[in-house]
Amino acid sequence: MITEFHPIIEGITKQLTLWEPILANLPEEVLMLRKNKQNRTIKQIVGHLIDSASNNTHRIIHLQNQLSPLIFPNYATYGNNDRWIAIQDYQNEDWMVIVNLWKYANLHLVHVIKNVDPSRLDNCWESDVNKYISLKTCIIDYLPHLELHLGEIEEMIDN
Repeated sequence: MITEFHPIIEGITKQLTLWEPILANLPEEVLMLRKNKQNRTIKQIVGHLIDSASNNTHRIIHLQNQLSPLIFPNYATYGNNDRWIAIQDYQNEDWMVIVNLWKYANLHLVHVIKNVDPSRLDNCWESDVNKYISLKTCIIDYLPHLELHLGEIEEMIDN
């Protein structure tokens, strides 16, 4: 395992341990309120985090298995992440399915990060026209993204 990724792995694991019981015990009316600046409910934000874990898992795998630069769609470009949320209809999904899928998608992502080939860290994917992100940066940037959205949820719970 790459030592530099220990804080990321520990951070993801810490957030899962902290947030799983909070999320699991939220009342339905709190889950259904649209409060954040993107007009997303808590269910939709956690759905977005499931998509993020899934897409990052695939990026990490492809970045070790394909030629660099990797041509792999960026689901977040041009508002596509909102389309993903709508198409999957997280708003009407069973809440405990969402919570468990979020937890286990992230546990699997942690496992994948633990097994990254160090010789592939500089491999890049083209996230947008002439914008390249290395495997290393992809991994490092995941935890702040997770924490950003969990912070949004915390604000929504507190309001």
